[in-house]
Amino acid sequence: MKRLLQVLDDYFEEYFLVGTLSFSVLLIFAQVVMRYVFRNSVFWSEELARYLFIWQAWIASSFATKHSRHINLDVVVNLCPSNVKKILFWIAHIIWLSFTLYMTWKSAGLTSTIFSRRTVSAAMQIRMGWVYLAVPFGCAMMSFRLVQNMASKLREKREGVV
Repeated sequence: MKRLLQVLDDYFEEYFLVGTLSFSVLLIFAQVVMRYVFRNSVFWSEELARYLFIWQAWIASSFATKHSRHINLDVVVNLCPSNVKKILFWIAHIIWLSFTLYMTWKSAGLTSTIFSRRTVSAAMQIRMGWVYLAVPFGCAMMSFRLVQNMASKLREKREGVV
């Protein structure tokens, strides 16, 4: 379990994003070559690229959370005294964590419903639940990263770094 968490923490998002982006670029390039050079196309390539993009967006959100790279109002926060900055950090992270947990819960329910209906995609005939699973998985990963960031902030405070 500890090894799985270590791999998840160190490598998962980076390898997933680089691997799927590389694959998507090659897939779309092959589709363009097939269409304009050979006057034929691979009918499922655009659909797969679209579904990979959906997964990339949600995993990238987790990656951005891990590295504290989401959009924020630094201008406003930087004008505040340091004790107010700490309070704003905790307020923002608690609200954000609440939102991602809520989104995980609600999107998991929707995904479960879509799996139960056995809806399939048009070209590839894959279950649409696999596409929709990106939302609860990405939100759960963001929640995990937010808890990590908050725990790191508590460790820093305990060790006197901040």
